[in-house]
Amino acid sequence: MSALRDLYQQVILDHNRNPKNFRSMQDATGSIEGYNPLCGDHYTIYVRMDGDVIADISFTGAGCAISKASASVMSSMLKGRTRSEAEGMFRDFHGLVTGVAAPEERMERLGKLAAFAGVSEFPARVKCASLPWHTLHAVLAGKSQPISTE
Repeated sequence: MSALRDLYQQVILDHNRNPKNFRSMQDATGSIEGYNPLCGDHYTIYVRMDGDVIADISFTGAGCAISKASASVMSSMLKGRTRSEAEGMFRDFHGLVTGVAAPEERMERLGKLAAFAGVSEFPARVKCASLPWHTLHAVLAGKSQPISTE
């Protein structure tokens, strides 16, 4: 189990150091800011939809390693997915980080997001990992007001 935990930690560290899709998006069809006052995380999530498909997704901002890695992995995994698939992954990811056991097939579907399973052991970090997801959820729902984890 230690080797698996080390691998997961490495995924988080790699995505923090070299985040994927870390850029603003001028042609976004939606964007929204998200804040985590407890940790100081602050991100803007940008989405460009093509019908019901996430054609592009990116983010800007700053925060702890967990929040930045979560935004990076999220953006990598959701590009090309439908709104419904993104919402399903949001539910699965939220269950993972809050300690609600995900069925085995959901864990497989989460791919690199499974690296965040250990977050459930640190309740204060759950908001860090889930901030990008809650922000994306707000964008997909058409909201425009900044969101907060509080």
